[in-house]
Amino acid sequence: MDITQILLAAQSPDANLRTVAETNLTQFQEQNLPNFLLSLSVELSNDEKPPESRRLAGIILKNSLDAKDSSKKELLTQQWVSVDPSIKSKIKESLLGTLGSSVHDARRTSSQVIAKVASIEIPRREWQDLIAKLLGNMTLPGASAPLKQATLEALGYVCEEISPQHLEQDQVNAVLTAVVQGMNQTELSSEVRLAAVKALYNALDFAESNFANEMERNYIMKVICDTAVSKEVEIRQAAFECLVAIASTYYSHLDYYMQTIFNLTANAVKGDEEPVALQAVEFWSAICDEEIALQDEYEGSDDGNSTIHFRFIEKALPSLVPMLLETLLKQEEDQDQDDNVWNISMSGGTCLGLIARTVGDAIVPLVMPFVEANITKPDWHCREAATFAFGSILEGPSVEKLAPLVQSGLGFLLNTMNDSNTQVKDTTAWTLGRVFELLHSPAGANPIINSSNLPRIMAVLLESSKDVPNVAEKVCGAIYFLAQGYEDAESMSSVLTPYLPNVIAALLSAADRADTTHFRLRASAYEALNEIVRVSNVPETSGIIGQLLQEIMRRLNLTFDLHILSSGDKEKQSDLQALLCGVLQVIIQKLSSTDAKSIIALTADQLMTLFLRVFACHSSTVHEEAMLAIGALAYATGPDFVKYMPNFFTYLEAGLQNYEEYQVCSISVGVVGDICRALEDKILPFCDRIMTVLLKDLSNSMLNRSVKPPIFSCFGDIALAIGENFEKYLPYGMPMLQGAAELLGTLDQSDDDMVDYGNQLRRGIFEAYSGILQGIKGPKAQLMIPYATHLLQFTEAVFRDRSRDDSVTKAAVAVLGDLADTLGASSKDLFQAHLFHVEFLRECLDLDDEVRETASWAQGMINQAVVS
Repeated sequence: MDITQILLAAQSPDANLRTVAETNLTQFQEQNLPNFLLSLSVELSNDEKPPESRRLAGIILKNSLDAKDSSKKELLTQQWVSVDPSIKSKIKESLLGTLGSSVHDARRTSSQVIAKVASIEIPRREWQDLIAKLLGNMTLPGASAPLKQATLEALGYVCEEISPQHLEQDQVNAVLTAVVQGMNQTELSSEVRLAAVKALYNALDFAESNFANEMERNYIMKVICDTAVSKEVEIRQAAFECLVAIASTYYSHLDYYMQTIFNLTANAVKGDEEPVALQAVEFWSAICDEEIALQDEYEGSDDGNSTIHFRFIEKALPSLVPMLLETLLKQEEDQDQDDNVWNISMSGGTCLGLIARTVGDAIVPLVMPFVEANITKPDWHCREAATFAFGSILEGPSVEKLAPLVQSGLGFLLNTMNDSNTQVKDTTAWTLGRVFELLHSPAGANPIINSSNLPRIMAVLLESSKDVPNVAEKVCGAIYFLAQGYEDAESMSSVLTPYLPNVIAALLSAADRADTTHFRLRASAYEALNEIVRVSNVPETSGIIGQLLQEIMRRLNLTFDLHILSSGDKEKQSDLQALLCGVLQVIIQKLSSTDAKSIIALTADQLMTLFLRVFACHSSTVHEEAMLAIGALAYATGPDFVKYMPNFFTYLEAGLQNYEEYQVCSISVGVVGDICRALEDKILPFCDRIMTVLLKDLSNSMLNRSVKPPIFSCFGDIALAIGENFEKYLPYGMPMLQGAAELLGTLDQSDDDMVDYGNQLRRGIFEAYSGILQGIKGPKAQLMIPYATHLLQFTEAVFRDRSRDDSVTKAAVAVLGDLADTLGASSKDLFQAHLFHVEFLRECLDLDDEVRETASWAQGMINQAVVS
């Protein structure tokens, strides 16, 4: 087979030629993978071949080594590992040779493929001479600029692909030396210098011990700071990107360099090209992130003034804030129309917000004079910048500091919603949303909203919801946060009741607008509607919510008649159905938790018919929302829900088996729990199939691990529902619980995500045991004796583990009580053989009320069992 011709044919405009070529490539790959990969690498390295065939060869080669999907990536890794070493060696030599090619694309692709091979081999202690070979290119007498550039790119990509522990320190030193030399002004080629700065950016994570050494650190920082004033824009930008990364990674080493960096960033923000100025602002945002994290870490502890916290932001405040306020005046026309715009004014406002969170009250006197000086100027740029500045500093300073300013400025903001410029209105609506989100607390000491200003606020918001879509979207957000303020003070939400019909009408009308090219206004309107329903005061609003229920059902029914001509149409239908199912879920939850339950009972049949029709449209995004709504309906209708099970069960089973879209699987597991609580033992006829699927899910290595803890909790729900009938599942379910308990011992405790996952898994296991113990309690309680010792050993291991959180503690203590309650006198010897419970329960007396109550109940149960 002539690989060149096949690669060219695979890009032919003629579909028939393309199909044949693609089939040939697939056959070659499947029948002889090693030679297939070798042929591609030879094609890529041969300067006499056409650029098109070389480009495709490189892409296929890269895709044969790496994939986004982790299981596919694992498979490709195994395939590469099993290729004959002599062929792998030829491929690698060929790739290294291509770095010297005269064609830029081939060099770039080759450097990327080298990194993909390195990502597989270097962690396995293979290809140990790669770094040396690449560095050899840099010191080769007469090495061309293109070879140096490609080599530096390869070094950068390799550092991006592998972890710092996979390189020896002398290799790191050599890489840094080569990269820093490449950045030197004596290097005449700007392409080489740019590649060197980008490689340094990727190598920074490897430089920990170099940054710990003052002399080496000074040298690296000097070279970066010199490079930040190069004459080429791209190189200056890349140098500032390095400074941003250093702010995050090596904050503790920065003190000595901060004056120099301040001057560099100030000059860049004032006068450099925007890409460079953006990175200069980003440096200060990164410093804020670090200092906020340090404050959170040391909050309330004695080492709050830890030496590592340099308070750079506080020290730079008098110069930093004015510099950022100036950036706010550099808006672009119509930037409010595009959600993806990121420019210097937005970056400056974001940084200002982070500074407010870092220093709190100290920012207010530095920003308010700017606000007051610009808020009434004729130039809209000044009015928008003043509003943006005010909105940006509302999180961080104390309510005491901000409340008087907001109370005196609120009327002004409401007037500004009539400004002649939409960008000013857009920012004002955003600022009102921030005021309501951060400072509106009806039960607090300084309520921002009171009976005298609420009518004006509501009138302005309702009128502005008709404004252009981007302004209306922010107004819906403001309505959302205004309502959310009453979540913890629901009795006070009666003040909203008189406005409810008009607010609902305005939000439905905003959701319906024909000018909504962007989906966000519709989503924002429905989210605000959900929040209005959540906080509304039933019974006085149940009539209005009942009418809304009918209207949303009508809208959902209409979605089935939409003309679906393309995948875009399908997606729009699916998104709209998701939003409407979301509203129905909130309404069902609201009405079913009150005396207005009868409204749901009367519409349950229609609701279920609608949800089943949504499933029939086969769309996973909707699947989730409809599934959640059905969970709410099951809770609301209780045992009557059983009549829907035959038609619904097919979809529930499909959801439980949806491994690819694991969120759907996870939600379906939650809905099984809702149905168990609703139906109790009426769920029995469906349990065999549910348990079969859940057990398969637990054994499936492809299923995202986050679904497994809820599955264990679900075992508990099923056992509680069907009681002693759970006996038949014990031989299958209990080994799964024991296996998961053993797996916990192998989790990496240094990884925060793994610690969180470990806690979720523990809670899931304890909830399963609690449900099973309570379900089996009675004549068949003795069935649990064989599992009791393992359960106590597991509980003791969790007790000894300091990484457990309070929810795990509570679940563990509850299990001890359930074990004593279910086994009674039979558990006496068990508890006397495992005395850790004495210490465990004593420790719980110092925790919060819920844990304390559970612990004292468990103590009572154990005492009864031991005494009897």
